[in-house]
Amino acid sequence: MRMHNADETCGIAQAALVLGDWWNVLVLREVARGHVRFDALAAEIGLSRKVLTERLGRLVASGVLRRSLYQRRPVRYEYVLTDAGAALLPLLVAMQDWGDRWVLGDGGLTATAEADGAEHARVHALVGTPVPDGLELPGTQGGDLPVVPPDAAATVLFTYPGTGIEWGPIPGAAGCTLENRLFRDAWPDFRRADVEVRGVSTQLTHEQAEFARTEEIPYPLLSDAAHQLAAALRLPAFRGAGRLRHKRLILVVDAERTVRHAVFPVVDIPHAVDESLRVAARCARAA
Repeated sequence: MRMHNADETCGIAQAALVLGDWWNVLVLREVARGHVRFDALAAEIGLSRKVLTERLGRLVASGVLRRSLYQRRPVRYEYVLTDAGAALLPLLVAMQDWGDRWVLGDGGLTATAEADGAEHARVHALVGTPVPDGLELPGTQGGDLPVVPPDAAATVLFTYPGTGIEWGPIPGAAGCTLENRLFRDAWPDFRRADVEVRGVSTQLTHEQAEFARTEEIPYPLLSDAAHQLAAALRLPAFRGAGRLRHKRLILVVDAERTVRHAVFPVVDIPHAVDESLRVAARCARAA
């Protein structure tokens, strides 16, 4: 592709060389979702093998993907994000937020969703699908923690916009402290049911840790500041208080990391917490 000389020092133009192709963006979207093998990528995107081979080659050459050998006879590779590729995840989530708001939505800023909207359909389509294996996020209880604990009979994963923030007139954003307190108060019931709980926001770990100490939160809060979880599950987001934020939702995940239940939008927070406990306890008993 020919570029104007001025573009040689323009970061936007240089990034466009990598992301300016429709298929390149979709390949990166699917790799972020855990579809890292050739056949899985071809099936998810609906791309011919020839064109997919070409696009994967370009992304490897650009340094955003690398090939990882997983089978020797015959030779087979997985395509995984490099550090440069992982750094593109916030951009993918920002593109999704823009598309949800300005193309699929009416342009309004909201932290919730309509029952007949694209975000609602996307979240509820997660039921029956797996959470990508090996997905870990920084946690308030030290180091990176798995989003779904490997030994859990069931896990309740809830995302929220953020605590300690004055949201102003953004529908659906307020209530994060209440939600965490309700999960905290119900924690003994979750433990008796052999259910793990994970709270996730895009706040930084030290911000979450201060809140966890103040409120005596017994379960881990995980930081998705790098948008790994948002990209992996295509979770709905909105821009508020200067940062991309998760919209409030709850997923119940079984022992095999499969999503069994989704609550979105979360309108009645106490009812949603009770519902997640009831469904997760049933999953744990079936494990």
